[in-house]
Parts: sequence; C-alpha cells; structure tokens
Amino acid sequence: MSKSAVQSFPVLLQKFFTQRLVQQRHASPRTVEAYRDSFRLLLAFAHQHLHKRPSDIAIEDLNAPFILDFLGYLEHGRHNSIRSRNARFAAIRSFMEYVSFEEPSALALTQAVRAIPTKRFEQPLIGFLSREHIEAILAAPDTDTWTGQRDHVMLETLYNTGARVSELTEMRVSDLVLGSTSWVRIHGKGRKDRSVPLWPDTAKELRRWLRQYPRAPEESLFPGRSGASLTRIGFTERLKLAVHRASQQFPELAHRRVSPHTIRHSVAMHMLQSGVDITVIALWLGHESPVTTHRYVEADLQMKERALKALQAPSRKPLRYRPKDDVLRFLQTL
Repeated sequence: MSKSAVQSFPVLLQKFFTQRLVQQRHASPRTVEAYRDSFRLLLAFAHQHLHKRPSDIAIEDLNAPFILDFLGYLEHGRHNSIRSRNARFAAIRSFMEYVSFEEPSALALTQAVRAIPTKRFEQPLIGFLSREHIEAILAAPDTDTWTGQRDHVMLETLYNTGARVSELTEMRVSDLVLGSTSWVRIHGKGRKDRSVPLWPDTAKELRRWLRQYPRAPEESLFPGRSGASLTRIGFTERLKLAVHRASQQFPELAHRRVSPHTIRHSVAMHMLQSGVDITVIALWLGHESPVTTHRYVEADLQMKERALKALQAPSRKPLRYRPKDDVLRFLQTL
C-alpha cells in the first residue's frame, strides 16, 4: 500500500461526506447525521484501542479484523441491537466503497471489509394497541395546561397521520392546510414528502391550538417550552406520561412498552382491520414498498382467524374410488 494512501484517511473521510453523500448522492440530512454518528463511534473506538487521534488514523488501520472488533463492541459493549449494528456497518461499507474508487491501492483492504456479512436477525412481532387503549392515551393529557393542550393535539395528529416521530416533530405551521378538506404535508425519509388528510376532529383541534397560540408559518407546529421543535427524547417522555395516566384506566398499559412507533403500528393495524387496502396503508405511512406494510397482515391474528373460518375443514370421511368411464370400469374388474 502506498504511503499516500495510508496518510489520506482524513481527506477521504471529508470528501466522502461533502462530495459523495451531499453533492453526488444528494443524501438527506438524516442520512448524513446517521453516517456522521457512526463514524464518531468508530473514531472514538479507534482512539481507545489504537491510541490515535482521528487525524492520525490511516486507512490501513481500518482493516477487517479491526472493523469486526468495532462491530462486536457495538453489540456487547454498547448493547446495540443487531439492526443498529447493521446500520452502523452500512455507513462503513459505503465509505469503503468510495475509498476503493478513490484509492485503488487500498482495494484489497476495502474488499475485505465489504465482505463482512451483515447479521441476520429475527423480525419481532409487531406490537400495537387496541382502539380503547389509544383513546385512553389521547385523552390522558391535562388540557388545562399549555403542555397538556399541546400533547393532546400532538398525539391526535400522530394517530391520525401515522407519522414517524421525526416527521411529527419537524412539522411546521406552513405544512398545515385547514379548509373544507384539511391535510398536512409530511416530510418523510429520503426527502419523500407525502400529504395525509386530517379527520374533521383533528382539524378542529389544530385550529383551536393555533388560534390560542398563533405562530409564524415557518415555526414548529408542536414546539417545546423554548419555542424550538420538540426533540425525539422530549416527545417520548410526553408519551410515557400520557401512557402512565392512561394506565389508571387500563392497568395492563403499565406493563406495555409503548413507543412512538407503537402508535404508528397501531394506526396501520386499525386501518387494516377496517378493510383499508394494504397499498393505501403503505402510501399513508410513507413506506417505500408495500412489502414493508405486509408485516401488518402477518401480525393480524383476527384476520387469520376470519380466514380460517372461511376455509372449510377437510372432510374426514374416506373417499371411495368410482370409475367414470367404461374402459375404467373394465380395468376395475380385472
């Protein structure tokens, strides 16, 4: 490996982010942030184990055994899930692919790293809440307070749209269209925007919310106390509080792990159980492929039970062979 290739890691990393991701691939800010965080973890791990500052690391340091050690650290040291481990590794593989073109002398190293397989993992059964549980959570916030009013309309909007938590917290006032037909523009993953209609009750709550606390079009629809967008952690804490209050009515909720994604799953399951076509649900949730949405069909036990009842059980009475033709009858007599 040439000396220039060994010393070029800091430059290659900067070019990977600024040229490859931003300029060439036009990656979304979320993708850039995810890749950035992956390399922050990798560089911190290298500093601890190689005793090198990020600016001193060379490409040859990031060989396959080292990357395997890093992936093992993610699983066993940080206790990341296999899904998270694979996501971090995807950033490294993408970088190594870029390096293989920019520095052909490092081709053997990059191929070895890219040959590391991603780990397979079991898809957990999709968890979702009943309509009664959802209604109790939506009614839980104390609407006598500003935060309670925000939480109530925010949870209503979440259940109406099935938005991801990042999509919900990034909603702006300008994304709302409140009229005879009300809808909200959702800025999805990979810069894929979609428009989702709002129920009349949701639109009414949003009108009341903006009338009581008016804000400029570019401001956050559901801000924190500082006026800035509510963070993912902040929203999760507000949801936990609503679930805790709802558990006073439904004690079983105290033993459920209810995340923002659980609400999203519940939206999909309730739509599916109401007879909404799976392709419409995929569009509603912003799934890139209906294959992702198909997991909800797999999880709907009630739908399976209805299918079982519609399917006649096989008869237990043994069938007797009866020839239907003269030739067959003749052969039967032999």
